Amino acid sequence: MNDPVIIVGGGICGLTLALSLHELAVPCRVYESAPAFKRLGVGINLLPHAMRELAGLGLQPALAARAVETREMSYYNRFGQFIFSEPRGRFAGYPWPQLSIHRGELHQVLVDAVVERLGQDAIVMGHRCVGVEQDEGAAVARFVDQAGRALPAVRGPAVLACDGIHSAVRRQLNPHEGPPAYQGINMWRGVSRSKPFLSGATMVQAGWLDVGKMVIYPISPGVDADGLQAINWVAEIQSPRHVMQDWNLAGNIEDIYPTYAAWRFPWLDVAAMIRAHEVLLEYPMVDRDPLPQWTAGRVTLVGDAAHPMYPRGGNGAGQGILDARALARCLRTEADVAAALKAYEAERLPAANRVVLTNRSAPPDVILKVVHERSGDRPFARLEDLVSREELAAITDGYKQVAGFDKASLGAKP
Repeated sequence: MNDPVIIVGGGICGLTLALSLHELAVPCRVYESAPAFKRLGVGINLLPHAMRELAGLGLQPALAARAVETREMSYYNRFGQFIFSEPRGRFAGYPWPQLSIHRGELHQVLVDAVVERLGQDAIVMGHRCVGVEQDEGAAVARFVDQAGRALPAVRGPAVLACDGIHSAVRRQLNPHEGPPAYQGINMWRGVSRSKPFLSGATMVQAGWLDVGKMVIYPISPGVDADGLQAINWVAEIQSPRHVMQDWNLAGNIEDIYPTYAAWRFPWLDVAAMIRAHEVLLEYPMVDRDPLPQWTAGRVTLVGDAAHPMYPRGGNGAGQGILDARALARCLRTEADVAAALKAYEAERLPAANRVVLTNRSAPPDVILKVVHERSGDRPFARLEDLVSREELAAITDGYKQVAGFDKASLGAKP
């Protein structure tokens, strides 16, 4: 394969794919719609299965220097009562850490690695893909600039679409598919400066969707001169309200603060943390129904373009990273490009689609739902009267198996 493979999209998935292809001596080039990269988003969690792959690319030291190594996941009700906790990453015996990091820091590490290893011209900015074509010998991607003017088409052995939940390539391959499905849960994502809480490296989930749920975790590896950490938080509320824009739509604190005004736990004043936000973004919790196939000849979908999922379980970016690594292996080992893309689909589509469906029905935060419903949304006297630790552990262990980051699954993968 002499001509570069065309990667559409320079996000986390596209850049991981570029690094993976380069590692296996498969030439590629990334085409990104934005005119320049910006520090976007808020926090993101990298689970051991994703870190296994990123460590294989030699990125763990750079990521660890910018991240918090998560020690445990802890669950509480909205009254601050402890429900369940389990160690995470290396603290749970994995060879790889679980890292909590600002999305912008993760993205910058990937950009720097691509430029260093593949060269400055490996990423082409200002190219928005609007469609693909193909023949027996090659695939062609068509692009426009920021003003919608046509740019020269690009021809290569394959088009690998990493262009996200609003993928133009997915839309072309599935012209009758509707918009992303909103199931009634709206999210507000924020970053605040706060004193370290619990272990200083704890990831917390608290409450439940009916009455307000929070995901809270630190994303800065140290504290500032005032002894404060950058804390990422996500407020999730069952609500008919949603605005389908992008991950960087500014949110309004008045839409959420009344729900959490009384949330003052011994280890964290959640209400004060929300008021102190430096960033506040709004986005609905959406996904798409699983597709029966991702591949058409020399074109395939990767990451959120293939399987956008609810961000529950901290697993969306991780599945895209797994896609990228599997796709690179298939393109290296299969001489025929179309056969390689089908081999990738056969490996990854069933696994990713299971995660999409599990995130709808039985994600690990169902622990909170169980306690919320059995307690009648009231403080409990004894948790053991509601649920056993064994039942709670079975929920999280089952999700790890579905998502592919239980120890047995990781140890068996190439």
